[in-house]
Amino acid sequence: MRIIISPAKKMVVDTDSFPAEGLPAFLERTERLKAGLQRMSPQELQTLWKCNDAIAKQNIERLADMDLRRRLTPAVLAYEGIQYRYMAPRVMESVQLDYLREHLRILSGFYGLLRPFDGVVPYRLEMQARLAADGCKDLYGFWSGSLAKKLADETDLVLDLASKEYGRAVAPHLPKDVRLVTCTFGEWKNGKVVEKGTMCKMARGQMVRWLAENGVTDRADVRGFDQLGYRFREELSSEDHDVFLRSAP
Repeated sequence: MRIIISPAKKMVVDTDSFPAEGLPAFLERTERLKAGLQRMSPQELQTLWKCNDAIAKQNIERLADMDLRRRLTPAVLAYEGIQYRYMAPRVMESVQLDYLREHLRILSGFYGLLRPFDGVVPYRLEMQARLAADGCKDLYGFWSGSLAKKLADETDLVLDLASKEYGRAVAPHLPKDVRLVTCTFGEWKNGKVVEKGTMCKMARGQMVRWLAENGVTDRADVRGFDQLGYRFREELSSEDHDVFLRSAP
């Protein structure tokens, strides 16, 4: 089983907690994206990033002297969003970190597909950014089926805990012999399941932690997740879609 999750916009440098254990698999492609970004003007970059002046300035400075092979932070520590705070890898025991090392993969518009301890540097490039590269109009075209192929080489079961923007970089390209299971975390409101962004991020991170704590590798056992008030709802789920609700319909 491989678990796919989204990155976070906020990133930090942490070269002390755990060492990076290797370079990302698609680093040559990342170098090409970096070169393309470095050719853009500050105004073009800020438009691409859709951010304020302070964030644009910080990331332009990062990009100017970016070295993809020095001062590397393990990917699972580099991202600082809500999902990663609830996953809390810094306080995991070694057996749980080993679980992440084997089963967790992080999707990235810049790096493509990351193992948890691949060394990365801070960057800003969301998967849905309209960046033309290698003759492709956007990053979905740039990465195309390469991320799905990499996953298919490792497993026949992918648990999708990524946001829709990132999940669509993989789902359409998976071969038929690889099963994709998507999880929804929501609440029952006005006769339908409603997802709330912050709660979804919390639940995804908490589920990764729960999976690691329990050493879950079987698809059926994923449905035992019962953290943050969520419970699996069989009547709302299907063979390849698990729905977890915080309140009963």
